[in-house]
Amino acid sequence: MLEGKVVVVTGAGGGIGRDIALAMARHGARMVVNDIGAALDGAGGSAGPAQQVVEEIRAAGGEAVPSIDSVAEAASAARIVDCALQHFGRIDAVVNNAGILRDRFFHKMSVDEWDAVIKVHLYGAYFVSRAAATHFKAQESGALVHMTSTSGLIGNFGQANYAAAKLGIAALSKSIALDMQKFNVRSNCIAPFAWSRMIGAIPTDTDAQRARVDKIRQMTPAKVAPLAVYLASDAAAAVNGQIFSVRNNEISLISQPRPVRSIHRSEGWTPESIAEHAMPAMRASFHPLERSADVFSWDPV
Repeated sequence: MLEGKVVVVTGAGGGIGRDIALAMARHGARMVVNDIGAALDGAGGSAGPAQQVVEEIRAAGGEAVPSIDSVAEAASAARIVDCALQHFGRIDAVVNNAGILRDRFFHKMSVDEWDAVIKVHLYGAYFVSRAAATHFKAQESGALVHMTSTSGLIGNFGQANYAAAKLGIAALSKSIALDMQKFNVRSNCIAPFAWSRMIGAIPTDTDAQRARVDKIRQMTPAKVAPLAVYLASDAAAAVNGQIFSVRNNEISLISQPRPVRSIHRSEGWTPESIAEHAMPAMRASFHPLERSADVFSWDPV
């Protein structure tokens, strides 16, 4: 499905990114495997993970080059895209997968913990997408696939930084889709459920938490890869601005915010009439304070 295309996958040294890169290569793509080789919290760095995936692709007969530039700064993100151009002469798709975690309850979260996660996830998705956009526009084609999360789309404990970034990515993707559709450029999101280093940081202090993690272990990163390959391919030409989730063998189309209830008062509103009329009328339609695990409450199939 990707024969002749050049694809960049960020955070491709392990987990979901690795499986996406391997699947892209199996379907004919020439790959830029980007990963700084850092720890889960973003500390450190090594060329090893990216190089290892490159060697796996080459051993299977594919074409790939490593990139160890960070997505979190504009100049280094631009070098990731330049790597594709220098080695393969073009770029056709980007998968924005790179990420870190610094989980903390909001009232305990430091500025550094907030900033680091936003920089890698949200700024990273913007920087790499923006670097690719110039080339996509010129060639009037291109596909962006962004990893979002139900932590942002729905909610989760202790992840205000991660959730804000991931919901921001969904909005970024939609804006890109609207702005660049006239150039035949597509932008879509995947919210993956898969056991990886990032999921491995979920607390397992209680029986409920341990049961949840046991379920997630069933969902391998390889299950996410087919949708990413499809969205990067020409077969997805009519799919733009959408959000999907992948949960083991389930693919879901995720809703996007729309009005669910409206109240009109011809004379206008006062704080008092809002309290007496508007809020009681809308309360039955309020969204509960649910987490991702509450909404996706059934066992993965």
